[in-house]
Amino acid sequence: MPTTLLLRLPAPGQVETEWLSIDETGTPTGPRQRGPMSLAAAVAGSAKVVVLAPATQILLAQPELPPGSGIKLARAVPFALEEQLTEDIDQLYFAIGRRTAGGGTPVAVVARAVIEGWLEMLKAAAIEPAAMYPDMSLLPDNPGQTVLWLEEERLAVRRPGMLPFAVELAPVTEALMVAGLIGDPNEELLVAKPLESAVLYVTREDWVRVQDEFESLIDKFETLRIQLLPDGPLPWLGRVLAGTDAVNLLQGEFATATDYGAHWQQWRVAALLAVALLFVHVAAQALQIHRANKLTAELDGEIAQIFASVMPSETLQDPRRQMQSRLDRIRKADVGPQYFLRTIQALSSAVAAIPQTSVDALSFRDQTLDLKVIAPNVAALSQLSQAVAKQGMSAEIQSSTPVGAGVEAHMQLKSAAVRPRK
Repeated sequence: MPTTLLLRLPAPGQVETEWLSIDETGTPTGPRQRGPMSLAAAVAGSAKVVVLAPATQILLAQPELPPGSGIKLARAVPFALEEQLTEDIDQLYFAIGRRTAGGGTPVAVVARAVIEGWLEMLKAAAIEPAAMYPDMSLLPDNPGQTVLWLEEERLAVRRPGMLPFAVELAPVTEALMVAGLIGDPNEELLVAKPLESAVLYVTREDWVRVQDEFESLIDKFETLRIQLLPDGPLPWLGRVLAGTDAVNLLQGEFATATDYGAHWQQWRVAALLAVALLFVHVAAQALQIHRANKLTAELDGEIAQIFASVMPSETLQDPRRQMQSRLDRIRKADVGPQYFLRTIQALSSAVAAIPQTSVDALSFRDQTLDLKVIAPNVAALSQLSQAVAKQGMSAEIQSSTPVGAGVEAHMQLKSAAVRPRK
């Protein structure tokens, strides 16, 4: 299972760092450790390293930026934040996050000298980070209440749907008023501030130090829950890492070069399996194409045979178009099975009405029924013609020959609705 080393850089004035190995779900795979960065490098190995930088040296903002991306967007950021910046923008580095649904774009601002110092520290320990986030940006976004994180003299605050910010914690009451969590007693005489619901994350040591102050302010909150962090904040922050929307500081000129060799070793088996799967897929597709071509050839042969039997006088070019054209001509000429059936019906009725008269052979073509009739005499043939005429048909005797005790005649029957052929 892939392992991530979550490494937290020391805050100003401190020399020790702390780290924790977590799996892809954010669950610790070992104890939290603390010490010089060289020890963390020995633990890192081939793990993905994610660095948490002290947010006391980073400004988090969410300005409204114009549409765009890349260099155009980067140039607009300093002007959008100029009222919040006190340093020369040439000495600052701006990291940009993804635009939110509300239209704002998260931005992290840090002095170039500071981030360069962090990267030099990591490089000296032979640690190459995959990402670097402000530690405070991993505070979870709780839609139902404000999240507080107290650590030594810093109180980090994240309201629902907003970026986190930090205030100094001396004393607690003033820090909470500066953060807007409780109202100023002097201002509340004019307008009462609505009470907030909050959850405070704090280590046991820090809670012992500030417990009395917070308990005296309980009535300033609608609800205030205390969540102790027995193993420190790192395991708690690690659980948020997988789904974080925090701004990665390693962008542009500070983006980490990809170690393709290490990645190949890590993904070699998966890559080989993918290649094998691709080969099997291509082979299966080639086999299907071969079968389809064979079936197409067989169908083409059958089509040619049917075409030759139906339209022997035409050369096969586009059988579908040629047959459709012939069918269209037949339809325009009022040719259809209904005329054949109607002719046969008229003939059968007429023959049935004349004794000793029968049809010996017949053929139907171009709306004309050619038949050979055996009748007892010529008068019977004349009666047959008249019987057919009564049913809207025309009957013409082509020839007659005496045979035995009767007459054999060749006749043509046509429907009165058939137009003469030009």
